[in-house]
Amino acid sequence: MGSAMFETFNLQPFEDDIRSSLEQAGREKIIRRLWKKDFTLWKEEDREISNRLGWLEAPEQAGPNQALWEELADTIRRRGITDVLLLGMGGSSLAPEVFSRVFGSAPGYPSLSVLDSTAPEAVRRFRDSLAPDRTMFVVSSKSGTTIETVSFFKFFFSWLEQVLGPGRAAQHFLAITDPGTPLEEVGWRLGFLKVVPGVPTIGGRFSVFSAFGLLPAALIGLDIKDLLNRGREMARLCRTENPPQQNPGLLLGTLLGRLAGRGLDKLTFLLPSPLESFGGWLEQLIAESTGKEGRGILPVAGEAPASVQVYGQDRFFVAYRLRGDDSAGAVIDNVKRVGRPGLVIDLHSSAELAGQFYLWEMATAVAGFWLRVNPFEQPNVTAAKKNADRMLKFFAEHGHFPPETPLFREEGLSLFGDAQGSSPAEAIRHFVARGRPGDYIALLAFLTPEPATEAALKEVGRTLRDKTRLAVTFGFGPRYLHSIGQFYKGDAGRGLFLQFTARDSQDLSLPREAGAGALSPYSFGLLKDAQAGGDFQALREAGRKVIRIHLNGRPADGLRRLADWLRE
Repeated sequence: MGSAMFETFNLQPFEDDIRSSLEQAGREKIIRRLWKKDFTLWKEEDREISNRLGWLEAPEQAGPNQALWEELADTIRRRGITDVLLLGMGGSSLAPEVFSRVFGSAPGYPSLSVLDSTAPEAVRRFRDSLAPDRTMFVVSSKSGTTIETVSFFKFFFSWLEQVLGPGRAAQHFLAITDPGTPLEEVGWRLGFLKVVPGVPTIGGRFSVFSAFGLLPAALIGLDIKDLLNRGREMARLCRTENPPQQNPGLLLGTLLGRLAGRGLDKLTFLLPSPLESFGGWLEQLIAESTGKEGRGILPVAGEAPASVQVYGQDRFFVAYRLRGDDSAGAVIDNVKRVGRPGLVIDLHSSAELAGQFYLWEMATAVAGFWLRVNPFEQPNVTAAKKNADRMLKFFAEHGHFPPETPLFREEGLSLFGDAQGSSPAEAIRHFVARGRPGDYIALLAFLTPEPATEAALKEVGRTLRDKTRLAVTFGFGPRYLHSIGQFYKGDAGRGLFLQFTARDSQDLSLPREAGAGALSPYSFGLLKDAQAGGDFQALREAGRKVIRIHLNGRPADGLRRLADWLRE
C-alpha cells in the first residue's frame, strides 16, 4: 500500500483497516469538507478551528507578498548586513531554522541564526559574536507577547542603543507579528525598519508559508517563488478526492491516525544528516497538534540509530532518502527486514522539502480527524507558563524562589521528585524501571545548548533506550515548551520525565524596557529557572511521573556520569 510519493512497507496486518478508513474518508467527503473549512470534521464546537485553517491556501495567497519580502532582503543587503538573528520560539523559529540549516544563505546574503534559549550563556554568545552595525534582528512572535521573545528583544535593543548610540538601534530591527499585537505597536512606536504582518487565520506551527517562514527565507536569499510553487503543487495534490489513496496528505494522515489508534503511536523519523533539522519542525507540528485529550502521536526525532531489537512494538517509522546521501540506508533496510512497519519518502534534492512542509500540515490535520482531537488548539501549554509567572512574582516579593528539599544531595547532583532508593544512582534506576511497554522517556534539559552537553544528553538517551526498549525524546528548555510540551501534558500519561537543571556560571541582567537604563527584577537565569520550575510543577499537577536532577559542575560531566550509572 502506498502512493506515487512514498513507499510503504510491512503494513500487511493493517491493510484492511487502512483500506476501509480511506473508503470512509471518501464517503464522508473529508477532503472536500476540509477545504471548505468545515469545523465539524474535528469537533461539534468551532473553537480555534475554522479561524485557524488559513494555511490551506497559504502557498497561493503568499504570492503577492513575495516582492515585499525580496525588496526588504535587498534593502538589508545594501546596508551591509552580514548576520540575521531571529528572536523567536516554536512556530516562529523552527521553519526559519530548517531553511537556514538545510539550504544555507545564497552568495552575498547574510547568514541566519536563531535564538530560542533563555540560558544566559546562549544569549551572551550572540551578543559577543555579532557585529552590532552589521546585524539585523528579527523579532518574531504571532501573539507579540511571548515572554522569551520579548526578553530577547529588550536585551538586544538596549545593547544596540548603548553600542551604536541613541536612536540608531531601531533600524536594525524587523518585527513579524499578527495585526494589533503589542509587538506591532512597539515596532511602529520605536521606528523599526519594518513591521511585517502575519495572517491571523494561520496558527504558529502551520505558518511556514506565511511571513513567519518565508520572510526569513527571503533574507538569506532563498528562491521564494520556487518554495511557493512547490507548496502549491503539493496543495493541488492534497485536493484529490477520488481515489482517496492518490491524495498523499489524506493517505499519510490516515496511516498516522489509524496506526496510532492501534498502539503504533511512536512516530520515529529516520532522517539523513542534511535534513536533520526538519525533525524539529515535524516534532512541534505533530506533537502539539495531536497530543491532547489523552491521545496523541509522539514524534521521535534525532534519535541515534539502533539495532532493531531495541525498538518496541509501538513504533511506526518514516524514513527520508535524499539522492546522493545514503546515511539512513542501512537502518531503513534493517527495519524493513525484521518486519517493522513504516514508509520511505524519496527526495531528489533538498529543494523538494518545501512541498514536504505542506504534506505534513495536511497529514496532521487528517490524523486529528481520526484521533478525534482538534489539531489547531494547544490547551495544556499555558499551565507551565502560569506556574513560571507565579514563581517570578514570588521571587520579586521574597528575593528567592519557593524552597525545595531534595531527596538526595550527593555525588555531584541534587535529586527532587518521586523516586526511591538509598543513593541517587539507585533512585534514578528505580524511577526508570517504572516504564512499561508503550511508555516513553523524555529528557528535559534546562541547560545551555552546546555541543558537549547535547552529545552527553544523547548518550543518556541512547543508554536509556537500549536498556528499557522505550522511545526516548530529548529537548532543551524552554524551546521544547513551545513544541512537544503540549503532548507531555495532554497525552495518556505514558511518559517518564527526567528534568535537568544546573547553576549558570554567570547570569545576564534583563532591562525593564527596551532601550531603558533601569533593570528588571529578573535575569535570564531567573527566567530559565522559573520556566524549569513551572514545567516541573505542571507535569506533577497533570499526574506525570517526573524527577528533577540538578547537576553541580559541568552539565556534560554530570550527564556522562548518569549514563554510566544507567549502564550498570
